[in-house]
Amino acid sequence: MEKYMNAFIDAFLGTIQWTWNSILFEVPWYTNYFWGIIIISLLVWGLEIIFPWRKNQSIFRKDFWIDGFYMFFNFFIFSIAISGFYKLLEVLFNDIHITSKSLAIIEISDWPLWTQLLIFFILLDFVQWFTHILLHKYSFLWKYHQVHHSTKEMGFAAHLRYHWMENILYKPLKTFAVMILGGFEPEQAYIVHFLAITIGHFNHSNIKITWGPLKYLINNPVMHLYHHSYKLPEGRFGVNFGISSSLWDYIFKTNYIPEDSGTIELGFEGEEQFPKSFLGQIVHGFSNKKAK
Repeated sequence: MEKYMNAFIDAFLGTIQWTWNSILFEVPWYTNYFWGIIIISLLVWGLEIIFPWRKNQSIFRKDFWIDGFYMFFNFFIFSIAISGFYKLLEVLFNDIHITSKSLAIIEISDWPLWTQLLIFFILLDFVQWFTHILLHKYSFLWKYHQVHHSTKEMGFAAHLRYHWMENILYKPLKTFAVMILGGFEPEQAYIVHFLAITIGHFNHSNIKITWGPLKYLINNPVMHLYHHSYKLPEGRFGVNFGISSSLWDYIFKTNYIPEDSGTIELGFEGEEQFPKSFLGQIVHGFSNKKAK
């Protein structure tokens, strides 16, 4: 028991220390996600201000500040809070002889770096796309995902506006994906992570970008806006589930872009009763009320 407790405490305190060191620029720049997110956010926000798609939308749009808080809460504060539990599970699995290589299907550690990063990106993006579908399809998960869809005006910070329970669902599935690769994460995986953050910020921004012919590979603000549409095509529980890549939506026919004016209503049915405060939203989903 002492071993598990020590693992929990060490992981918790270690994550706090790493985050503090990041704030003080005392970690390698390519692993400094604290300032990395700030730089990416300022860049995309600046482009929103200079090249606004919806010109009547305020620079400090509706929910701008709460979305900004969500960014830091989900990426740092909650990560600190949950770090000990993940380490505890890792130690427990090791004790019962389940290692990072137990589910290995392919081994990519000896492959060229660009191939490693590409496979890593594709696999993680597919896992996120599939998980995203589950969040929309099943009502007990949709209640949590409503936090993300409660935004009424899109902007870069809406990217990381989501219920903390989504971390609980995404993290194990991402870990499973890495285990398929033999428990191997490329040394330069930070390239994939920063790329995903940048694309996600752009997808939620007030900028009209479609990437030209690359729209079939890379998600974009026009496509993702329709993911947040209040009105969905008849008989469908969602569209455009892609996170970084749009490829899966085109392959599995979940793509939908009827026009590109950017003036559609956002939200979901029953949003009138949805909590408006941060505290109300982070406990949302645990009631017995049936989600619409």
